[in-house]
Amino acid sequence: MLDNSRLRFAAILCAGAILMVGSGCGASVKPSWESFDGAANVKSFPIPKEANKTEQTKGNSGLDYVRYSLPGLKESESLPEAYIKEIESWGWKEKKEERKGSSLVFEKGKNIVHLTVHDDYLIITVPAPLKKEAIKGLESKK
Repeated sequence: MLDNSRLRFAAILCAGAILMVGSGCGASVKPSWESFDGAANVKSFPIPKEANKTEQTKGNSGLDYVRYSLPGLKESESLPEAYIKEIESWGWKEKKEERKGSSLVFEKGKNIVHLTVHDDYLIITVPAPLKKEAIKGLESKK
């Protein structure tokens, strides 16, 4: 009987230690904003190296986006100035008139990128180009 209670105590102690270590590993760490790679869908747009691609559209979808997990990122906070400066150093300019909350729009030549910030992740979206037929249709209605 004494051996069972010791075994039970050891099991509870072990489980508690595992929970404590496991919860420490899941703690959110803020990104460093010091090193960058090109986004999966727009190689010329910087993404923090700590970001992990979690989702990307495939095929001929009209929607081209990549979702990156980035623990510590907060939708309610503005992006760090270091990241904005990095984006600009890669040749992108923010279209400030198109900013809506945590959604920013950047332009480089004829390329447009939408950067949307959420809690612990961000999304890089490239809008589908307008079809020439749609533009012709709009022009013919004038």
